[in-house]
Amino acid sequence: MKNKRLQNQLIEEIDAFLTTQKSLMLSTSNEAGLPHASYAPFAIHENELLIFISQLAAHTQHLLMTPKAGVLMIEDESLSQDVFARTRLSYQVKVEAVDREDGFWPQGIALLKDKLGDRIDLLSQLGDFVLFRLSPIEGRFVKGFGRAYEINPGSLVDELTHITK
Repeated sequence: MKNKRLQNQLIEEIDAFLTTQKSLMLSTSNEAGLPHASYAPFAIHENELLIFISQLAAHTQHLLMTPKAGVLMIEDESLSQDVFARTRLSYQVKVEAVDREDGFWPQGIALLKDKLGDRIDLLSQLGDFVLFRLSPIEGRFVKGFGRAYEINPGSLVDELTHITK
């Protein structure tokens, strides 16, 4: 983006939006390719989103089978001035399950606990819960009509390109 001041402002807005959100909407697909919509609480680790979800849920099985998904965080419609132009942040992500023996496991659980509270202690004791790392492939930030931006590929928040077509 040519306007560095605007870009820095937008990056700060994306950071703030990510920080204030506690859950994301998750789009997965089953083995037949049929879409499934759900949600999951999340935390951020560097350039990744972390989710911790039960294997009893359809979306967990989908992610284990097909390690890619769509993610959406969207402004609460009760706070929006125009329901057609809600602020939103979306990513296409690659997905990696983190083994409980992996050295990252305790760090990921601690990050989730810091953001989401003590319930993580209980959930982390349940054997059916899986920790996933969601790494962005591409992303988009939309602030309203005519204000849509592509996020630099491979980043949660980085250089932006205004979408004009």
